[in-house]
Amino acid sequence: MNRILSALFALQSLALAEFQQPVPGVQLWQDTCNVYLLKHEDAALVINLGDGTVLEHLAEIGVKRVEWALLTDHHRELCQGAPKLDRAVTKVATSEVEKEILENPLSFRKWHPRLGDKHSVHGASYVRPPAEPVKIDRVLADGEVLTWNGFDITCVSTPGHSPGGMSFVIKREGRALAFTGGVMHDGAKMTNWFDTEWDYGFAKGLDALTASVQKLAALGIETAFPSQGPVIREATKQFEAYEKKLVDFRPDYIRGYPVNNSKRGPHPATKPTKANYIVQVTPHLYMFGPEMAGKNFAILIADSGHALLLDCGLFPKLVLERIISDMKEHLGLKQIDACWISHSHGDHFTLFPALQEHGVKFWTMDTIADKCENPRFYDYPAMIGAYNAGFEKAKIDRILKAGDVIEWEGYKLHIDWMPGQTEFGNALWLELDGQKVVFTGDNLFGDPADPAQNGHECVNARNSAIIEEGYLVAAKYLQKLQPDIIMGAHGVLMTEPAAFIERFHDWALRAIRKYKELLPDSNYEYGYDPYWVSAYPYRVDVAKEAEVSITVRNFRDTLQQHRVALQLPPGVKAEPAELVGTVAPKSRQSFKIKLTADPAQVPAGVQMVPMDITLDGKRHGQLFDFIIQAKEPDNPPTN
Repeated sequence: MNRILSALFALQSLALAEFQQPVPGVQLWQDTCNVYLLKHEDAALVINLGDGTVLEHLAEIGVKRVEWALLTDHHRELCQGAPKLDRAVTKVATSEVEKEILENPLSFRKWHPRLGDKHSVHGASYVRPPAEPVKIDRVLADGEVLTWNGFDITCVSTPGHSPGGMSFVIKREGRALAFTGGVMHDGAKMTNWFDTEWDYGFAKGLDALTASVQKLAALGIETAFPSQGPVIREATKQFEAYEKKLVDFRPDYIRGYPVNNSKRGPHPATKPTKANYIVQVTPHLYMFGPEMAGKNFAILIADSGHALLLDCGLFPKLVLERIISDMKEHLGLKQIDACWISHSHGDHFTLFPALQEHGVKFWTMDTIADKCENPRFYDYPAMIGAYNAGFEKAKIDRILKAGDVIEWEGYKLHIDWMPGQTEFGNALWLELDGQKVVFTGDNLFGDPADPAQNGHECVNARNSAIIEEGYLVAAKYLQKLQPDIIMGAHGVLMTEPAAFIERFHDWALRAIRKYKELLPDSNYEYGYDPYWVSAYPYRVDVAKEAEVSITVRNFRDTLQQHRVALQLPPGVKAEPAELVGTVAPKSRQSFKIKLTADPAQVPAGVQMVPMDITLDGKRHGQLFDFIIQAKEPDNPPTN
């Protein structure tokens, strides 16, 4: 069966192997991207390169040499064929920002990621460079004109789809044509979402993209040539329509509460206590007051003096020691039994070692535990190792399952799966002091009394956070639960939340609709999710034989065929090196591979393994990757 599928993929690729001429003077070749070619006699200039197969067919259109390759951006599928270029003949040019990424690709793949890593979302990189460096011969600046054999090519800085994205504009017979990379897909849509997600819900990438679209709309472009999808006709009208979509989308993308307002007053439902920084919510429930806004600490103290912590992080150990002492003196605390962790992000348990010294055990749900215990196995934001907290992983003492009910000090603690900000979250609720209280982690924040707020936390696809599987699930969960009090993490208390929950639910449905309108695939998740093909572990030690699971998702209602070819560095072998198969509708499937390496041949430090993906006959190229290391670098990074 796999041989038949592999042959079918090969035949489909051959069927596309021909030049097209979308407008006079511009040749189009399609493989992992659209490769555009300008010709003068027997010489050519190409815009993007794809997998390089265009170079094998140049004679068909009378071309003997490629003198220039202009790259709109660094994305692998646009330039993975660069090693096939004759660099004695062909010069490569791009912007200054893209040059840094292309020439130093492995500097953006960290064995020990940190929150502040360049071009990352809290440690998860959003750039997708090729595995091997691409030398750039010329840096192009905004407004610069590159002249080549009668073509005047104006360089236009258009970041947004990529940090240093660049478009190239030419005039032919009085008409403006533009090679625009991934700025826009035909139909006034995004090429994908995950390449524009540059921060944690503050719209930096989206705002850059919107500005670039405005810039291109002002140039009177008749036809745009994108890196993916059909040629864009009536481009100026499409840019104008696209700008309106992006502007309309922004309010539902950014957080649904005033995130920059860090000066909170005391919540009217709380009372001060004699313990430093601690306020009382109900007779048995306490949290940080406004002086510690944004930190993670809530505590349930039973009549016996035994206590349960609900997340604990982002403040110094000395503060923890002081408040424990204060609570023992003033609030009847005798022993903290456990700390429940709401979700996989490390800022919710940075006090792990200090609490262990007090005999505290750690609880969380089974879908979260491995992210705490093996955070480097994942390419997600905000893993504990990224926080420089003095430890790299946390051992979970009690692994819970969705639906568990724990008897603790006379209370029934209900554990439920609750995704939202991330797939890997859980909720804990109980009847407490005559009210139903639910602890929800980072899934929603805000003031329920303010009708302008809908409460959603940041949208971040790298959290494994498809909205139908995340925020919408959370909203429906809360609708059914009907809590009296929502205890969000980071010191956010939400009382009388019924109407707030309804606004949260309506926002989730609206956000789904807008992503569907913005992204070109009828199953928008392929353009939203940066993990629809993923590897576990993401960071693989190949000093000895290692096993890796490659997971392929199918978002469609029909059977999906795939081929995933690993692009292995020298000295590394995989069995198998190519995965060909099918995935059932609306499901995911994992496939095992074994990696072996000859350390003598593998360079020291991190090496990248791109995964070249073909889906139902469409070649996507090296969209995603994982990283390996056979031996430590000679000069390990200090980050």
